[in-house]
Amino acid sequence: MSGTVAPRRAPRLWWNLLGLLVFVTAGFPLYWMLNTAFKPAKDAIDPDPSLLPTGITFANFGRALDIADFWGPVGRSLVVSLAVVVIGMAVGLLAALAISRFAFRGRKIVIVGILAVQMVPLVAMIIPVFLLLNDLGQYDRLTGLIITYLTFILPFTVWTLRGFIVNIPKELEEAAMVDGCSRTGAFLRVVFPLLAPGMVATSVYGFIQAWNEYLYALMLLSQKNQTATVWLGNFTTKHGTEYAPMMAGATMMAVPIVALFLLVQRKMAAGLTAGAVKG
Repeated sequence: MSGTVAPRRAPRLWWNLLGLLVFVTAGFPLYWMLNTAFKPAKDAIDPDPSLLPTGITFANFGRALDIADFWGPVGRSLVVSLAVVVIGMAVGLLAALAISRFAFRGRKIVIVGILAVQMVPLVAMIIPVFLLLNDLGQYDRLTGLIITYLTFILPFTVWTLRGFIVNIPKELEEAAMVDGCSRTGAFLRVVFPLLAPGMVATSVYGFIQAWNEYLYALMLLSQKNQTATVWLGNFTTKHGTEYAPMMAGATMMAVPIVALFLLVQRKMAAGLTAGAVKG
């Protein structure tokens, strides 16, 4: 009996070790950010750093706030990210519903176009986007940055929501319409509640993409209108790069994302398990 059980446990042990290795590899940058944020500034530039905390101080957070304005960039990042999520979800949901539920001429071309847009490197579009926004009078304006973010977040939203919608049987809508609901009523009463976890998961990922984007925010906004990611790159002073305040600023920037995950973690888990693409 023991001879047959041991070989079965061995593969599970290796998979557990592999999972632990992946967790440590992925979590180490976060640990190092927190470790540097709370350690004394002189220890942050030590050529022989310690993996364990050498001391705890909150002075780095005050220094981060003193180097440059913090609340202005964070507020602008929140406005941009929330606007992108709201507009992207409103437009993306209608587009995903049309692609998933209706047969129309050019449907396959639309789907291929959505995939093709996501394959284009963002860095390749910087100059055309800059020239276009400049001609439209949207350079150095948050509305221009919101429109730019929608160009690559909206296709992701449409494609992801399509994966959730195709997993909801059409028969549920048809049964609701047989009972007297209109197509809109069937969607709102039957499909929409089932789609809610997928919408939450898609919204969170869209928010993270907009919140963490750096390149376009740097190129399309001046310093007075900079977002939080650009603000985080301004920790090079006449004394050099101040790594401890920079990591403190990164920690403060991570707070909204962590809070968002804590608020919607149940919906996120349900959405991730329900979002397999079919059809």
